[in-house]
Amino acid sequence: MSKIAFIFPGQGAQVCGMGKDFYEQTEIGRQVFDRASELLGFSMPQLCFEKNDKLDITEYTQAAMVTTSIAMMRVLMDKGISPDVAAGLSLGEYCALAAAGVMSDEDAITTVRQRGILMQEAVPVGIGAMAAILALDAAKIEEVLSTMEGVWIANYNCPGQIVISGKKEAVEEACSKLKEAGAKRAIMLNVSGPFHSKMLTEAGKKLGDVLESVEIHTPRIPYVANVTASYVTTADPVKDLLVQQVSSSVRWQQSVEAMIADGVDTFVEIGPGKTLAGFIRKISRDAKVYNVEKLEDIDKVVEALS
Repeated sequence: MSKIAFIFPGQGAQVCGMGKDFYEQTEIGRQVFDRASELLGFSMPQLCFEKNDKLDITEYTQAAMVTTSIAMMRVLMDKGISPDVAAGLSLGEYCALAAAGVMSDEDAITTVRQRGILMQEAVPVGIGAMAAILALDAAKIEEVLSTMEGVWIANYNCPGQIVISGKKEAVEEACSKLKEAGAKRAIMLNVSGPFHSKMLTEAGKKLGDVLESVEIHTPRIPYVANVTASYVTTADPVKDLLVQQVSSSVRWQQSVEAMIADGVDTFVEIGPGKTLAGFIRKISRDAKVYNVEKLEDIDKVVEALS
């Protein structure tokens, strides 16, 4: 029997105008955006739909991305399409928690707002860096980094693409060493911090304090945790996994492989961009992948999956 996974992109996929058609043309979408504005004390439609400098600043990006993806998801689910499992890349994991009923939409939005602030404040701009390493085996990257200090694997995205993170000088040195080891390219990323590195351990601990007041429910459907790449079916480990996630590797490729092994053959990427769809096609040629980033995409997905 066919299984459907809802998957949600992370930071970096944001784009001005994201979700605008959902806000203007659906009651459900409008309610999600307006509720976010009410909870956070600033205009979410203004942040997402109008040209501004804030959308790319972590403390705003995270809440904007989660609000947008949840609005899109709620419209899709209202049309009768529900997932068997959910997962999200880094920040996107909070949308997966909402999809699985682990966290309310409101708590997901307010928690990532705090998460964004904590991550933004954790390391002064310019101290940390991230880089994408292309066309080099993960085991080889792990081997090279094991001889270095101050640099770690941030993301296992898909075969041939791994992201490293850490102190700027260490990341630059690692790029040189990894190219010597056979990497096709090493590209420094335009990010404001060394995300998913041990440099953010303290931010994770502070997030734990934020999560103390957040109500966590037993998942209605399983979700796949970034940290372990395994299914979560109870409420018990959720908060600890979210604390660890801030400073741990995102095991996205392994997460997708776990879902495929469980019988998932259809993935619906919900949110701006098609980054995750691209990763999945490199992980499995057999998987069917759909995207919801415009309101018109909803009907196509409903028609294909109903």
